[in-house]
Amino acid sequence: MINLLAETIRDLKSAGKNPSDVVWVGTITCKTTWEQFKTVADVNYDNGYGSAQVAQDLLVVGRGWWLERHEYDGSEWWEFKETMKEPERSMELKAVTIDQAEALGYDVSCGWESLATLNGQKEYE
Repeated sequence: MINLLAETIRDLKSAGKNPSDVVWVGTITCKTTWEQFKTVADVNYDNGYGSAQVAQDLLVVGRGWWLERHEYDGSEWWEFKETMKEPERSMELKAVTIDQAEALGYDVSCGWESLATLNGQKEYE
């Protein structure tokens, strides 16, 4: 058993954030305040294996970052995400699928390839 509010605050702190950094809590379609969330989130739940207990689409959002729920076989946790910085390096996009890459003659496997590999590039050129 774990307290959802305590878990959320702990994971915010692990990411270098505080509850005062939270702009809103909710989903991609609706929101509420941190104040309202903390009132409802001060609850214990079973975060171990089995079935997920917390709303899987729940988000805690700040400026340029967010926490989102993740689950594996019922075990639940927050994952910290940040808005990506735009890369300086560009690439010419030729393929986004295995079939396209094979048609271009690139050496690819049967799946799980990166965009770089599908476009005939090394991962970190």
